[in-house]
Amino acid sequence: MTTTLTASDKRAEHAVFRETLAAGEPWLHELKAGQTLRILDLEGNQAVDTLFFSLADPRERFDPQRTLRRQKSLYLTTGTVLYSNLGKPMLTIVADTCGRHDTLGGACAQESNTVRYALEKRYMHSCRDNYLRACAHDGRLSKQDIGANINFFMNVPVTSEGGLTFEDGISAPGKYVELRAEMDVIVLISNCPQLNNPCNAYNPTPAELLIWN
Repeated sequence: MTTTLTASDKRAEHAVFRETLAAGEPWLHELKAGQTLRILDLEGNQAVDTLFFSLADPRERFDPQRTLRRQKSLYLTTGTVLYSNLGKPMLTIVADTCGRHDTLGGACAQESNTVRYALEKRYMHSCRDNYLRACAHDGRLSKQDIGANINFFMNVPVTSEGGLTFEDGISAPGKYVELRAEMDVIVLISNCPQLNNPCNAYNPTPAELLIWN
């Protein structure tokens, strides 16, 4: 895959929304068609696990299989269109200074912590916990809505045998990705709390979220 590094001309002082999301915390927010969301990796190599849903009907949601099939690439970068399970464009990546983002590694959960690491890791805080917390608080989404997510800034190479490896991140402090909404969407983020994965150097860190009209 060829990565496409593209800087943005948007200035933080012109954003209509700006928030620092603490390490290990969830975030749920609406993004209207035409608005642009920047996810900023403040300290480098932080995985930002993200889901998208149609605001009009959350049963329409980001579909990684359809997205990867249409762009004929495993990873996301500038120019990637994120498609829904109904085949509609949801968002387009319009700027990216990291280079690629994962759709294969999934969100950490009790089950994956047990399988990947150790039985005693089962009850460690996870991205799935974050998703469920945010859904319960908001009320529009539920457990059944949690599907395959994007791991922004996460490095998950595919081996020649078709396996996955979780490697050191390729991001760095100040790297970001920007997405323009093609429809009104709900954005659901878990700023990953994982302490067992080298992708974030075993140290979850904050991310910054900015929105422009």
